[in-house]
Amino acid sequence: MSNLKNYLFTSESVSEGHPDKVSDRISDMVVDNYLSKDPFSRVACETLTTTNKVVLAGEVRGPETKKDELIEKVRNCIKDIGYDQEGFTWKEATKIESHLHSQSADIAMGVDSSGNKDEGAGDQGIMFGYACNETDVLMPAPIHYSHKILRLMAEDRKTGKLKNIEPDSKSQVTFEYIDSKPVKVKSVVISSQHSKDVNQAQVIDLLRPYMIKAIPGNFLDGFNDEEFYVNPTGNFVIGGPDGDCGLTGRKIIVDTYGGAAPHGGGAFSGKDPTKVDRSAAYAARYIAKNIVASKISNRCLIQLAYAIGVSKPLSIYVDLFDNDLDKNKFVIEKIKENFDLSPRGIREMLELNKPIYEKTSAYGHFGRTPEKNGSFSWEKTDKLSIFSK
Repeated sequence: MSNLKNYLFTSESVSEGHPDKVSDRISDMVVDNYLSKDPFSRVACETLTTTNKVVLAGEVRGPETKKDELIEKVRNCIKDIGYDQEGFTWKEATKIESHLHSQSADIAMGVDSSGNKDEGAGDQGIMFGYACNETDVLMPAPIHYSHKILRLMAEDRKTGKLKNIEPDSKSQVTFEYIDSKPVKVKSVVISSQHSKDVNQAQVIDLLRPYMIKAIPGNFLDGFNDEEFYVNPTGNFVIGGPDGDCGLTGRKIIVDTYGGAAPHGGGAFSGKDPTKVDRSAAYAARYIAKNIVASKISNRCLIQLAYAIGVSKPLSIYVDLFDNDLDKNKFVIEKIKENFDLSPRGIREMLELNKPIYEKTSAYGHFGRTPEKNGSFSWEKTDKLSIFSK
C-alpha cells in the first residue's frame, strides 16, 4: 500500500456489545481485578460468550479471588454494556463458569527476575506501533471515524437518548486517498441490533445522525446517500452473544490501526502487562506517536521483537516512509538511548501495573485520551524533544 498515492481504504469497528468485545471486556475486567489487589499479578484470561452462558478460562497468579466475587463482576460488565435480553442477560438466566487456575511454573520461571537476571518477556513475538498525521489523535482516518460512530451511538443508547437500538453494532468507513491523504468518505456501513418495534427505514433515520456527527463535514462533501448502508440484510433483532459466539482476542485489527499498519498477531485483552503482546505494542505506539507529533515525519511504523525469558528486544525496526536513511538512523539511535524497552522498563515508563485495562476493551486501544488514573498513558506526547532535530 505504501507505494500507492491514490486509492480507497476501508476500516471497521465493532461496539462494546459485539460478542467478541463482550469477551474482551470481561477478560480485561479480570486483569483489572487482580492488578487492583496486587500490581504484580499475572493474568492470562480468555472468555467465551454464547447464548445465556459465559465461560472464563486461563492462568492467574495473585491474591485469591472468590469465584462469587468474580462472577458478580462479570454480571456488572454485562449490565453496563446493556444486555438484558432473552438470550443474553446480566441476570441469573445467564450461567457463568470460571475455570481460571494457577500460572504454569515453566512460564513463571522464564518471566520472573532472579539474582542478576532481569525480568524476561512473557512470550516470544513481534509487536508493531504506528502513527500518522491523518487525524488530530495521529490515527488513520478510517478506523478513527469508525470507532467514533459507534462510541457516540453507545453513549446515547446508555443515557436513553437513542431508543430501540441494542448493544451489538458494527461500522465500516471507506475513505478516498489522493496523494496519500484522506480527502473524502466514499461509503459508510452501520449494522446495528435493534428492537422489534422499528423497521429498516426507521433504523436508517435513527443512525444517520451519528455518521454526520462523527465525521467532519469536509470529508462528507458530496457524499452520496446511496453509499450509506444500514443493516444491509434488512433485519438485525437477534444479536450479541445470543446471535454469535464471542471470544477474547478476535478483533485485533479493530483494536489497533484498522489494517493500515501490520499487526504482530497477539491479542491484548485478558493479558497483564508482563505480556509483551500488550505492553510492547503500547510502547511501540507511544514512540511512533511521539515521532509523528514531533513533526519530523508524517507517518511512522515501529516493530519490536522479543524472545520468551529474554529482557531486551531482539530487534528494533523503524520505517518513516520517506527514504531518508540518515533520519531513520537518527531515530533508531534516539530510541535506543532514551527508551528502556525491556518488559520491566516498558511497565515502569508507562506505569502499566495499574487496573486501567477494562476501558481499552472497546473503541480501540489507540487514539484515546490519557487519563489521570493512568489509562492510555501510551497516548501521551511528552517525548517530542527527543526527536525534534
